[in-house]
Amino acid sequence: MSSRILDKEINFYIRQLNWQASLLISLVQWVSPDIVPIQQAVLLLDCFCGGVIMITKGELVMEHNEFKAFVVEERNGTFKGEVQERQISDLADNDLLIRVRYSSLNYKDALSANGNKGVTKKYPHTPGIDAVGTVVSSKTDRFKTGDNVIVTSYDLGMNTDGGFGEFIRVPEGWVVKLPEKLSMKEAMIFGTAGLTAGMSVLRLIQMVKPADGTIVVSGATGGVGALSVAILKRLGYKVAAITGKEAERDYLSDLGAETVILRKEFESMADKPLLKPEFAGGIDTVGGVILENIIKSTSPMGAVTCCGNVASPDLSLTVFPFILRGVTLIGIDSQNYPMRYRVEVWNKLSDEWKPEHLDEMGTEISLKEINGKIELMLKGQLKGRTVLNLES
Repeated sequence: MSSRILDKEINFYIRQLNWQASLLISLVQWVSPDIVPIQQAVLLLDCFCGGVIMITKGELVMEHNEFKAFVVEERNGTFKGEVQERQISDLADNDLLIRVRYSSLNYKDALSANGNKGVTKKYPHTPGIDAVGTVVSSKTDRFKTGDNVIVTSYDLGMNTDGGFGEFIRVPEGWVVKLPEKLSMKEAMIFGTAGLTAGMSVLRLIQMVKPADGTIVVSGATGGVGALSVAILKRLGYKVAAITGKEAERDYLSDLGAETVILRKEFESMADKPLLKPEFAGGIDTVGGVILENIIKSTSPMGAVTCCGNVASPDLSLTVFPFILRGVTLIGIDSQNYPMRYRVEVWNKLSDEWKPEHLDEMGTEISLKEINGKIELMLKGQLKGRTVLNLES
């Protein structure tokens, strides 16, 4: 099945192909600026993705396109992921066809790759809840061919084939235009983790100011935690970081943490309804006892956001932190967060919230390296962000 690109603004997309500059320039000069549709195709080329391109004035047709993707399959009750060749026609019929340039590895991706039916119901499947790339085909007026865009969360990589493949097809309602001040790689160093951190910070700073005191961040060497520490530091907050990795003190200090608290010490605090108020607010990424003790240790009128449950989904609390200290607990749902807030957060992440040395927070890998990183993530042995380069 062919995928037709009828948008006349194809100059940008043509320049993405891995052809000699002279040939590209001649094609662009021939096609634009005065485009007149012609029915007859005049040129056949091999596409970078292994298919055939037929270029006419005003029309670009992609035939028999194959692309690489990391595909997870169930075999004899076990789940195995490997790089395979797929067809664009295999993708769901949605508004936008996007050539993915970068993706990133998240905990949901690791669960999906490990056969977690709570995340992904049907296999074979391509994980990847994050993607950034270029619109190749659009059925909507909101996006056009050549637009650089970000797609994170919703159902991407869960039950819709995700960013661990060179192409995705998604509804327009899942898509945000890439801010001008953000590179594609930077967007995936952030990814869903950065968006979640940004949402947490957005809600927290509405109630807690730098002068109010220290903000505590749990899971601080993970993606959401590390980016939260860095963003808060950029905004002038004092940050205390909770971690189970004593060897990462210097890493957390470099991110901006003034204090590093070991997880085992924080978990072993007295089992009381209230603890000494030490923090003006908190960003929790793990749940369980850690979240309980953050809430119990929050000062009057403070606020705590929560976005994860890797430690536990359970909370054992009295109402005293809420009715005696006025503490606010704020839930963060990054999967279905309203689009207007997503756009706001992405714009802030691209500018005034962008951490210094952001590029140092991401480790870049290729498709064939995913399995090893998934194993490390499930063991809790990854730090920072893992960025998947789909152009390498």
